[in-house]
Amino acid sequence: MRANYRMQRLYVEADLGLEKGVEASPEQFNYLANVLRLAEGAEILVFNGRDGEWKATLTFPSRKKILLTPVELTRPQPEDCDLQFLFAPLKVGRMDYLMQKAVEMGAGLLQPVMTQHVQGKITSLERLQANAVEAAEQCGVLAIPKVATAQKLRDLLEGWSPERRIIFCDEDSETQNPLPALSRIEERRLALLVGPEGGFSDEERLLLRSLPFVTAIPLGPRILRADTAAVAALAVVQAAIGDWH
Repeated sequence: MRANYRMQRLYVEADLGLEKGVEASPEQFNYLANVLRLAEGAEILVFNGRDGEWKATLTFPSRKKILLTPVELTRPQPEDCDLQFLFAPLKVGRMDYLMQKAVEMGAGLLQPVMTQHVQGKITSLERLQANAVEAAEQCGVLAIPKVATAQKLRDLLEGWSPERRIIFCDEDSETQNPLPALSRIEERRLALLVGPEGGFSDEERLLLRSLPFVTAIPLGPRILRADTAAVAALAVVQAAIGDWH
């Protein structure tokens, strides 16, 4: 069932169920009452990443309080996406964009990876998680991907389960078309690894190519910025062997 983009969507942390009222947070109160100027009886969509999406009506028990009361289940909760997105942190503005697009493209886990040429850093997991929530509100996603604690690339690979295949974007690939390499992948538990602006180091590339659970793919004939490469790679993987397939 497709999302209803005509109605305002709001993420809440509380459990959701029929006629089970949820109090809006102070920030949500300000947004609903002062920014959107919604009145008593207005309807919005609410979701929590667990209980599906509900149509809810607004009531004002007091001047500074809004109660959201679910009255109809509009979409049941789908299975969580199993695609993990591994990325080298970028600078703040472009990191926000990267998080939003990864959520829109169906990533089920957002895993920062520290590489040798990484240019950005993780200053706040809460900020990244908030970006994931905002992206889900805006694009109709019901499952909120978790933002994991950053790990060094070597540490991540040493503890990796070989049952999940890592696909990494290799700018030095001898070919331009990623589809032949993707077509040979038999696993359905997948992770996509996108490197930093400076690319992977020679040492990192050799390490990745030496591992039996890693597949290298190219991303065409053009040089792409890291955030552009991430969106392109997510689209190719989802279309070829992911949940678009």
